[in-house]
Amino acid sequence: MTTKQLSSLFVFNVLLLSTEANANQRWYVVNDSVMGGVSNSEVTQTQESLLFTGNVSLDNNGGFASIRTALNTQSQNTKGITLRVKGDGQTYQLRLRTTSSLDGAAYSHSFKTVINEWVDINFTPSDFTLTYRGRVLEQQPVIDFDDIKQLGFMIAGKQEGKFKLEVGKIEFTG
Repeated sequence: MTTKQLSSLFVFNVLLLSTEANANQRWYVVNDSVMGGVSNSEVTQTQESLLFTGNVSLDNNGGFASIRTALNTQSQNTKGITLRVKGDGQTYQLRLRTTSSLDGAAYSHSFKTVINEWVDINFTPSDFTLTYRGRVLEQQPVIDFDDIKQLGFMIAGKQEGKFKLEVGKIEFTG
């Protein structure tokens, strides 16, 4: 398969690449402090990868840390997403949104990392569950990967303590 790397992190199928595709490299941190929690995290982008690190605290009814970025996959005919990640053995979520809104429902799928080992994880649209603030929504439409407006990662689920997730690649395939 021929691919074109648009940044050091995102890869799109070159045959389906439109001028609309982009990977906005501004990553935003959204932690439980939005609801009174005290978890903290940061995101650092290097030439080779994205580092998502921090500390999850359950104090003040907290318990999550996340990062996200704007993304436009329109007209890419995307059928799958592959992540290349190295973690700390904890479970993370890949979170996708089909709106540009900072709040609202997100499609999520959890994945477990292997301590200090690179692994490739493949996702299809049917892998994702539509959630809102940690609750599964009653209606579950299947996500269309060509409608993604935001992509992010989250650590939650009462996984208290320090964490580190390294993302080497996010690939969209047709």
